[in-house]
Amino acid sequence: VQLVESGGGLVQPGGSLRLSCTASGLIFSRYVMSWHRQAPGKERELVAIINSAGGSTNYADSVKGRFTISRDNAKNTVYLQMNSLKPEDTAVYYCKAQSAFAYWGQGTQVTVSS
Repeated sequence: VQLVESGGGLVQPGGSLRLSCTASGLIFSRYVMSWHRQAPGKERELVAIINSAGGSTNYADSVKGRFTISRDNAKNTVYLQMNSLKPEDTAVYYCKAQSAFAYWGQGTQVTVSS
């Protein structure tokens, strides 16, 4: 099983980024997918989660109204659209696939700074 994140980078406050996570080696449509982040010196936290069919989502309070999680089961990919980014969104972002087992990607760095 492999999860590969992409789309991170450096962006100014107020800007946008879209993260992608493409999975292989698993039946993607059977997995709940989520995005998590970990800032330096802090614990990893859940950012957004989407059910296997894509019809139900939930978000951390800190990102509600700014971030949108979505998935394309035909492409084995989950996305995180991040708008109105703030410096406090700076972190390494990880995707996770959860069913009977959990799998993590390697992470992608997001830095929000002027």
